[in-house]
Amino acid sequence: MKTNKILAIGLVTFSLFFGTQMNAQKMEKTVEVGGAPMYPSKNIVENAVNSKDHTTLVAAVKAADLVDVLMSDGPFTVFAPTNEGFAKLPKGTVETLLKPENKEMLQTILKYHVATGKWSSKDIMAAIKKGKGKFAFKTVSGGTLTAWMKGKDIYITDENGNSSKVTIADVNQKNGVIHVVDTVVLPRS
Repeated sequence: MKTNKILAIGLVTFSLFFGTQMNAQKMEKTVEVGGAPMYPSKNIVENAVNSKDHTTLVAAVKAADLVDVLMSDGPFTVFAPTNEGFAKLPKGTVETLLKPENKEMLQTILKYHVATGKWSSKDIMAAIKKGKGKFAFKTVSGGTLTAWMKGKDIYITDENGNSSKVTIADVNQKNGVIHVVDTVVLPRS
């Protein structure tokens, strides 16, 4: 009898705990990316692993040993290229970058897509307006990305003149914000 009571109390506690967590997540304002809801209560990595559009990015972050960095407190602003964005690179580039001997180069490229601080699209647009049409971000890799607008769309341009469009803005995370982009940007070579 005591065992049944303990088991019943355990089940009720389990149900209340996980039910409350699931209800809290259901109440969060999420953005869908790659077929999965992105929860503001989760960090960048916890959300990114669920996006079917970011499997290449997730594999690259793992190969570069940057998972712990992107799970840390931040805050970070990540310009996250989609699988299609990586596919625009010359054939064989991704496979070459994922090799252990190219880890440092991969880290530099990935860090080039990250700025410190939490920059919402509204913040970026205000900075672009204040900068008379352009705003330069310092990236975690030490390079510069330039944000600008075409119509209502935000673009970022790398130091080589290549541009990437923000296709989904303001994907809020516990440790920052993700802006999904359609092209990989590269630091000055």
